[in-house]
Amino acid sequence: MTIFMTPMIEYESLLNTNCQFKEAYLEAFQSVIESGWYILGNKVKQFENEFASYTGSNHCIGVASGLDALVLALKAHDFPAGSEVIVPSNTYIATILSILHCNLKPVLVEPDLATYNIQAKLIEENISSRTKAIIVVHLYGKACKMDDIMDIAERYQLTVVEDCAQAHGASFNGKQVGTFGIGAFSFYPTKNLGAIGDAGAITTSDVQLAQKLHSLRNYGSEIKYHNEYVGYNSRLDEVQAALLSVKLKFMTEITNYKRKLASIYLSELKDDFVCPEVDDNHYDVYHIFNIRHPQRDNLRSYLLDNGIKTEIHYPIPPHKQKAMQGIITGNYPISEEIHNTTLSLPISYGHTIDEIGRIVDVLNKF
Repeated sequence: MTIFMTPMIEYESLLNTNCQFKEAYLEAFQSVIESGWYILGNKVKQFENEFASYTGSNHCIGVASGLDALVLALKAHDFPAGSEVIVPSNTYIATILSILHCNLKPVLVEPDLATYNIQAKLIEENISSRTKAIIVVHLYGKACKMDDIMDIAERYQLTVVEDCAQAHGASFNGKQVGTFGIGAFSFYPTKNLGAIGDAGAITTSDVQLAQKLHSLRNYGSEIKYHNEYVGYNSRLDEVQAALLSVKLKFMTEITNYKRKLASIYLSELKDDFVCPEVDDNHYDVYHIFNIRHPQRDNLRSYLLDNGIKTEIHYPIPPHKQKAMQGIITGNYPISEEIHNTTLSLPISYGHTIDEIGRIVDVLNKF
């Protein structure tokens, strides 16, 4: 007797996603090899121009990773050591690491339990004479409510850095993320606009800031062997830039497809699961489709037993991380509730509509 096994649904299949661009990738890679120029060449310039245009920014500075994008965005402002930077308490650790690497002090603020993004009213309550900046994180692919945040930043003369690592193409009131303040993007392979390795970028419409960032990423040098700043080696390389230019052409298609998969979850999942909030002011891009459930761990095991892999973004809140002990103090109950109940469902460009339908059927039987 032949037994037919239902194939496992992976949480993310980068192979399935990127095979769709394979021929174009190979052509782009060959073009880089044959150019003979592999660092800060025409491919980087091309992608920077294309991504600036895509986001609606005047300038894009390609860097080595999303973390470097955050670090350099802060470094470019030369804030005094020990200055405070407000940041959401439920962010990925990289956001907080960028503050610490700049010898600044993170001040954690709780998110809204409905959107998972930082609460504007709590930002204002945590501003002190030492506060110099706010890092907002557009978590999971939903833009923060930027009108209130920008109003606070203007009134208190604070710099706004946007962590856009999960939100390429997301917008609030028709304005794309990365254009309210200084945008810091990651192109880690799982992102909606993912490279085939680490890569990142900074967006800004401030020409002087852009010039400084171009130098900071390249040893503090704009002219070779002339170093104006204490810089870094954080350069988007030609190969990744060429591949990102290929994928950027498909961003509208990728985003629309992920939004279609999200709409299946949103319309067909039972009320047992807390799904992402949706409203007309936000254009969500669903880098991650998270649900919440009080029996999250049992739910995850149940899904795995039924051939469905999931992820948790994130299992440990920043203030509970070993590396943050003695650095971050205080209680963050909203963050802990999110981290204890959140579960990320498959929603990639490499998944099929039938697979999402199967996941819904299994979930609704829990």
